[in-house]
Amino acid sequence: MLPEARVDLSGANPADRTRTGRCLRRVGGSMPRATRQRGLTLVELLVAISVLAFVAVLGWRGLDGIVRARVALNAELDQTRGMQLAFAQMQSDCANMVSRDVLASRSAIAIDQNQFRLIRTVYADGQPTRLEVVTYRLTNGTLTRRESVATRDLIELDALWNRAAANDDATPAVQLQSGVNGFSMRVYANDGKGWRTVDTNAAEQTAASAALAAANAQGAGQPPSMSHGAIMNPAELATAAATSLAYTGLEVVLQLQGSDQGMLKNFLLGSV
Repeated sequence: MLPEARVDLSGANPADRTRTGRCLRRVGGSMPRATRQRGLTLVELLVAISVLAFVAVLGWRGLDGIVRARVALNAELDQTRGMQLAFAQMQSDCANMVSRDVLASRSAIAIDQNQFRLIRTVYADGQPTRLEVVTYRLTNGTLTRRESVATRDLIELDALWNRAAANDDATPAVQLQSGVNGFSMRVYANDGKGWRTVDTNAAEQTAASAALAAANAQGAGQPPSMSHGAIMNPAELATAAATSLAYTGLEVVLQLQGSDQGMLKNFLLGSV
């Protein structure tokens, strides 16, 4: 320890003694205390972490809801786009449906449960006009379209029609829309009754049976078998043409999975 310094101020004037005393107090005085910095306590840290976690959960739930809504919207848009493409293809086929005059009184459209088929005209550059059978069918929730080979021979067309009715066509089917629960059709005729639900195949069979009875009564010989889709002889064709209606409109309703209401579309038959 250093010895205490002593200064003799007896001979100094009062002003010098005062200044010297101030300097000694400054030199011998104690050092000022350092300022203490206050930090966060453990409780404050836990509260801050809890607030951040709560905000993060709210943000994650909001982001998750946005992602789910986006996925559902994209799926719905894909379904709507597929339905629009399917309806556009149906409109083209119905507009180009061949007239009964060209078919020699054969039926140009037939409606069954969850399916319908029609005969349409095919136009190609540099080739003559031909006919093909187009079938729309709902199988296991999938709507498909199948078209036969094009032909100008009515006998071959009858065979293609029968194959389409038996789902025995060699050409592959094209998938139009999946996730379809219902597929129903109605037809329109200009007879004052408007739209009606009818099994056109049953109507064809009834007319053909009546024609068969008339042909047997007139002794026209043994006609061909009148099983479903059989080719009619001229007498049967005439009776079928007289008893069946010329349909001018087709109404199609498609119901998607998870939807309470179906999508409806009306088409003109043979408008081209």
